[in-house]
Amino acid sequence: MVEAIASHRICWAAILSTDILTMMVSKAKPVWQRGCTLLGLVLTVFLLVVSCQRSGLKTSQIEPVTLKLGGWGASPAEQRLLNQVLQDFEASHPKIKVRLEIIADQYMDVIKTRLIGDAAPDVFYLDALEAPFLIQQNILEPLDPYITPSFDLADFEQNLLQPFTLQNWIYGLPKDYSTLALFYNQQAFASAGLTQPPQTWAELLTDARRLTVDLNGDNKPDRYGFGVMPELARLAYMMRAMGGQVVDPKGYAAFATDAGLRGLNLVLQQYQRDRTSARPVDVGTNNGSEMFGQGKAAMVIEGNWAIPYLQDTFPDLKFATAEVPQINGQPGTMVYTVAYVMNRQTKHKPEAWALIAYLTGKIGMAKWTSTGFALPSRKSVAQQLKYDRDSLRAPLVAGVSDATAWQIGQYPAAIMNSFNNYYLSAVLGQQPLPAAMLKAQESANRQIKAAQ
Repeated sequence: MVEAIASHRICWAAILSTDILTMMVSKAKPVWQRGCTLLGLVLTVFLLVVSCQRSGLKTSQIEPVTLKLGGWGASPAEQRLLNQVLQDFEASHPKIKVRLEIIADQYMDVIKTRLIGDAAPDVFYLDALEAPFLIQQNILEPLDPYITPSFDLADFEQNLLQPFTLQNWIYGLPKDYSTLALFYNQQAFASAGLTQPPQTWAELLTDARRLTVDLNGDNKPDRYGFGVMPELARLAYMMRAMGGQVVDPKGYAAFATDAGLRGLNLVLQQYQRDRTSARPVDVGTNNGSEMFGQGKAAMVIEGNWAIPYLQDTFPDLKFATAEVPQINGQPGTMVYTVAYVMNRQTKHKPEAWALIAYLTGKIGMAKWTSTGFALPSRKSVAQQLKYDRDSLRAPLVAGVSDATAWQIGQYPAAIMNSFNNYYLSAVLGQQPLPAAMLKAQESANRQIKAAQ
């Protein structure tokens, strides 16, 4: 509005100056020439007025571009933090407004439907697990043309960029991540005479025997040495450590190989033979973090999300973290990450990139990860926030370079559901592990072929 008023003032000043000049010139000319001169100046004034009106109208109608940002729900504290980061972005980019659209349920189904209907957000979250399918559909904007040297792409952990890269094109930039680490009860360790966490899986099995205790003499452990989650999202790195794989290069399930079975057998034997591990459901809890917090397991392998949960819910619990014990002489863990991606059909690509660049840039990422809810995908930000030296988070940060990304091809539901159902049956002793995994592999591959 101020610009429009200023524009009008300049234009009217020009018109007044023209009128004064006309009066001066007219007095100096013969009468027969004054008519021509007057006519020309009238036309000049008319054009100036029209020009001023158009200029003022155009200036006054300029409005900010509104971007839609799609994501899923989070805790109230995380939601407040994200809103603050978005407000900071708008303050530094006054010509861009952001409308956050929270998709509370069936996130990927809703996103896919909106993409088909050309109603998807301009920018949205994309989990690494779901990335291969959307990237292959050619509906995401490649980000390489927008990335400049000053953006410092090399600052990202390479393991976090890879899940969103295809044929050297980058389709998403990771906003944060979590790996898995070993959480252990310090009081339980001290009572068992253990002075340090296990460094290898063999040591974990030995320590778990000493940590499994029957406190009331009913011949049933009241505290297990290890809490286990027998699902693919937690176990893929164990298969890899033994030389196995979840999917083959063509995208088909491949869990039934001898190498893969050796990795999976580590969990199964401890549960069935040693009886020093338990699932959360076995002890009446909902997840590994709760199981650990209630003292029903002395060790669990969990992610960064467990730290604030344990500190808030079990403030008297004394615990520490360590890197996941090595398997087959190799360090390893899982890594879960989510990227910001750009809808290829957005009509505001420069603005969409500005938003992505801010949220995944050093300033925006430092704000988003400052509370510790998530770990920064930029190495410099992790160092700035001192997470690489934090007593609880340092093992999580250290594990990212050797981690297995949670990504299992273009048809993750078929692979994950088949694996989890059949592997659980083997853990519970309902069928041998090789037979169960062969059935799981065949089931997943039938579904994949039907979907192609």
